Amino acid sequence: MPGVPCWVDTSHPDQEAATAFYSGVFGWDFEDVMPPGSPSKYFVARLRGGDVAAVGSMPPGGPPVAVWNTYIWVDRAEDAVTKVLDAGGRVLMEPFDVSDAGRMAVFADPAGAVFSVWQANRHKGARIVNEPGSLNFNGLNTRDVAAAKAFYGSVFGWNTLDLGGGAEMWLLPGYGEFLEQSDPGLRRRMAESGAPEGFADVVATLNPIADDQPEARAHWSVTFAVDDADATAERAAELGGRVVAAPFDAPWVRMTVIADPQGATFTASKFVPENQDLSSALAERTSVD
Repeated sequence: MPGVPCWVDTSHPDQEAATAFYSGVFGWDFEDVMPPGSPSKYFVARLRGGDVAAVGSMPPGGPPVAVWNTYIWVDRAEDAVTKVLDAGGRVLMEPFDVSDAGRMAVFADPAGAVFSVWQANRHKGARIVNEPGSLNFNGLNTRDVAAAKAFYGSVFGWNTLDLGGGAEMWLLPGYGEFLEQSDPGLRRRMAESGAPEGFADVVATLNPIADDQPEARAHWSVTFAVDDADATAERAAELGGRVVAAPFDAPWVRMTVIADPQGATFTASKFVPENQDLSSALAERTSVD
């Protein structure tokens, strides 16, 4: 559905080392989908044959810093350019075709958080989500929440769900109804499990950057579902990663923040329904990602 994060990939100086790390952490199988002889590489990660993420080469002219990238589904990339500029954002890469997979563009919001849009053709984004080893959430980490609400509301039609304690999530009105078409009863099951009203429309998290983190920049982060946050942190450390935030309990989840050996950070989260009543420390703990 337009306005929903649909894909993540990570740009790494050493793609082979990155694929070895993530294969060891999440059990991903990789395939380089670039044509033979191509100067760049793009390894698509799969679980049970379904695309879940990718590891690619560093973009030309960009700093050699490993990062995870968020893509948001749109009907037309050119229309997104107009909306981003009108809302005060910047165009970092004009729309371009990615072979026959789709069309994309890269933007920065007014605070500098970088994201991409994806106009799908052959590649339809992540085929497996919310299962261990797959994408669970994308999150905007920012200092100016009010400005972010104005920008993303204008570009994608998002508003927010207040979870209390300063925690908020991005909502796309109508998304829950869209999901019901392929998963009947979804909203009823969410309500029965104690999810806040409107949670079925959630498309991302909104994480304020704390004042005591002056070095943190506005950015988009990624969260992967796991079946054991503690074991994931331990395994990542064994493979050369760094545990940025040791496993901790937060509302609905137990989670950990990890940096891979080349510095790209991500969150690994286990769904824990018994944690639903914990005081909300999620935003301030995940803003380091």
